[in-house]
Amino acid sequence: MARALLAPGIIFLGCAFVLSFLVSISLPFLSAMDIVRIHFGDDNQRALFGFTEIRLGIWTACPYDVSNHRECLKTGHGYAFQVINLVGGQRETVSAAWTRGLAVHPVATAVTLGALVLALTNHTLAASLVSFLAALLTLIAFAIDIALFALVAHAMDKLKLGSNTNTAPGFWMTFVTVILLLLAGCTVCFRHRKENMSASASYPMKGFFSRFDRN
Repeated sequence: MARALLAPGIIFLGCAFVLSFLVSISLPFLSAMDIVRIHFGDDNQRALFGFTEIRLGIWTACPYDVSNHRECLKTGHGYAFQVINLVGGQRETVSAAWTRGLAVHPVATAVTLGALVLALTNHTLAASLVSFLAALLTLIAFAIDIALFALVAHAMDKLKLGSNTNTAPGFWMTFVTVILLLLAGCTVCFRHRKENMSASASYPMKGFFSRFDRN
């Protein structure tokens, strides 16, 4: 029974690691792994700005033109980008202070890998604890994603461009990763508990008077 409980935990950890790893690569290396997207759906907006959407990833932001070509900002830890309303002259800036926290994603990925290795090497208690740590870090990363989305949506509303700000695949993959890590931590923890119960049941119990037995 204990062995049967470990297999789902390893599967959960494996899936969580893959999802977290893909999100951590992000833009500009994986164009679909962004966190927030700004869509300019109106033809007049597209003609005015020269692009249809802006994608915000962990390492950079990339505007896409009508031909789906992109021109990304300088890639690095903590980037800033600015959107200007050319008609009204207003401008809104998302500073590097808001995007710098996105680097928690690769940290959570590394911890998730550690939990997976521990589970594969049968260190169930350590794997469970590290899984919960990875879940906490990923939850922090998800909270940062939510804050970035709220900030960008508010900034775009202030510019009154008629654009739409939406969550992107990387945002929801992070949410799924949190759930998978929690499931993995619980499953591996149950496995460890079962192992302890089995070990206790197999340990020979001696009666009270056995201590007075003579060899």
